[in-house]
Amino acid sequence: MRMRRAAILALSAGAILATPAAALASSHREAPFVTKNPKTDGTDFYMFNSYETGRAGYVTIIANYQPLQDAYGGPNYFQMDPDALYEIEIDNTGDGVEDLTFQFQFNQTLTNLTVNPNPGSAGGTPDAGGGIALVISYPDGGSAQTVHVPFLNVGPIPANLNVTETYTAGVVAGPRRGMAASPISAASGGATTFTKPADYIGPHSFGATTATAGAAAYAAYASQYNYDVNIPNCSTPAKMFVGQRAEGFAVNLGPIFDLIDAPAAVVTGTMGPQVVPNPLAKKNVTSIALEVPASCLVSSATQPVIAGWTTASVRQVRIVNPGATYTVPSKEGGAWTQVSRLGMPLVNEVVIGLPDKDHFNASEPSGDAQFVPYITNPTLAKVIDIVFMVGLEPQLFPRTDLVTAFAEGVPGVNAFPAPVTPFEALRLNTTATTIFTPRPAAMQSYLGAAGCFVKGVLTPTATGCDPTGFPNGRRPGDDVVDIALDVMEGYLIPATAPGGLAPAYAGATPTLFTDGVQQIATQFGSTFPYLNTPNAGANGDGT
Repeated sequence: MRMRRAAILALSAGAILATPAAALASSHREAPFVTKNPKTDGTDFYMFNSYETGRAGYVTIIANYQPLQDAYGGPNYFQMDPDALYEIEIDNTGDGVEDLTFQFQFNQTLTNLTVNPNPGSAGGTPDAGGGIALVISYPDGGSAQTVHVPFLNVGPIPANLNVTETYTAGVVAGPRRGMAASPISAASGGATTFTKPADYIGPHSFGATTATAGAAAYAAYASQYNYDVNIPNCSTPAKMFVGQRAEGFAVNLGPIFDLIDAPAAVVTGTMGPQVVPNPLAKKNVTSIALEVPASCLVSSATQPVIAGWTTASVRQVRIVNPGATYTVPSKEGGAWTQVSRLGMPLVNEVVIGLPDKDHFNASEPSGDAQFVPYITNPTLAKVIDIVFMVGLEPQLFPRTDLVTAFAEGVPGVNAFPAPVTPFEALRLNTTATTIFTPRPAAMQSYLGAAGCFVKGVLTPTATGCDPTGFPNGRRPGDDVVDIALDVMEGYLIPATAPGGLAPAYAGATPTLFTDGVQQIATQFGSTFPYLNTPNAGANGDGT
């Protein structure tokens, strides 16, 4: 189905926040098939102009995977899939086809070490069997046995880590399939294999005895794997980090999917924006983070807009090994086949219909015209009306107000030069002009650019106007749930549109919708990789 661009409302810059219909749980477990492949499930995708002091001119890109990690999820925790291909795609020409692809592949290696814990014994020796082994001696003098331990570590990490997880990274210029990746290398020494830090098991595993000391110890440990790297065809070094982080997304997850089990006073913001604790606050994710010079991402100095999305792929064929071993539990073969895709937050979660969710995850942005009916005829606002029976849904169909930012970007803000090709992705203007100068966390609005609009009209002088946030890229502190709820309910439908303003915004004091869980930038770090130290699997006090 072709997009009817002629039918799109001429909202110009006033449509900067016309995101897709959305709410309520970025892309965690959003499609049936990806729930069977949790290691490849992309959860959140961030792309923003770096606001760390001294890093002007850089773009930070963060792709999160493996949703809803319980910090205590041992004994294997949350290693990445060595049989998967993780990718971050950048389109800098606006045709919905990647021009740069950052690729990541992982490997797990067992430590070859035998430890004799008996008094007076010698230290560790290599063990050909793979994995840390302990020498078990018998009191009656019988022959000692060497037995491999079932744990990820048998003492403080990293010296006693049973499995080392490493990865390689590369860049493909042009379409990502059929072309070899050029390796990303360490800026110092030129190594092309990098180490991913172990997950945060708990304070004792990192040589600490309290929660506070453990968090500091883990932060120091993980920071060793924050690499300065050389990217092919980029003259300025970049930064790279891959590892576990605290879940950065905030949403009232359980009640939302229980038919919005929350009082209307919460959803309509009457009780304020932060009345519900974030149920995801104790969860973790695995992040792939890059900080790249903007000049190495754009197509030219005069065309500053880029579009980005993240994917994960597995081989087409899997044969389970009936005599499974640690290194060969299965045999994988065939072409890479995409099973996860994420650009704009919340799209597959609550926009794409259930029969097409797996199809969307397998699709390419250049083919997104097939999903347009889900955008112009969204169901979320109608479901809210069904639940609350209050008639909040805007009576304007098709919802062409949702198309511009979702599929085309906003002219003069984050749209590519005409003619525009519609496709779903996160778009960012990398220009460091005054209006788009990155703001420090304390000056960011949690509503992103929403504060720039009054009754659907762009008002740059409005209190809280922050054009550097979502949907002009996405920062960790952008409350995309609240933004998307408001847009879904017609926040950006101007008074001049057929039918006038949406019901919730027609009065002098508009209703601002919220899930009751607020997201703010000061909850996060102000340096790369921005997302916080992960939650510990234990507190250091036996709990």
